[in-house]
Amino acid sequence: MGVPSNVNKVAFHYYFSVKDSYVFVLFLFGFMYVTLVHGYDLIDAENWIPANPLVTPTHIQPEWYFLFAYAILRSIPNKLGGVVGLVLAVLVLFLFSLFSSTLIFSGFSRSPIARVLF
Repeated sequence: MGVPSNVNKVAFHYYFSVKDSYVFVLFLFGFMYVTLVHGYDLIDAENWIPANPLVTPTHIQPEWYFLFAYAILRSIPNKLGGVVGLVLAVLVLFLFSLFSSTLIFSGFSRSPIARVLF
C-alpha cells in the first residue's frame, strides 16, 4: 500500500507500564489505609455486643437447606421428641422414594436393589 506500518505505533513498555504501576501502587496504598486505619468502621454493630453463652440470639437462622430440621426441632419442646421427629421426617422422605414409582419413569429406578442403593 506504500504506507510504512511503524509510523502509527506507540511503544507500550515504558509509558503504559509506568502508568499501570502508578495506579496499582496508588490503589494498594488506598486499600491498605482503609483496611488498617478504618477497618472497624465497616463492621456490623452487633459484633461489639458481648456474647452470652446461655442465650441463643434471636436473629440467627440456619441456611435454607436446614430450615425443615430447624422448624421440627423448634416446634417440639422435648429434645428427644425433636430428634425422633427429625428422624421420622427423613424416614418419610426415604419411604416416599421407595414406594413412588409413578414419578420416575426410568428402568433403573424400578428395581428395589437400585432404589436402596440410591
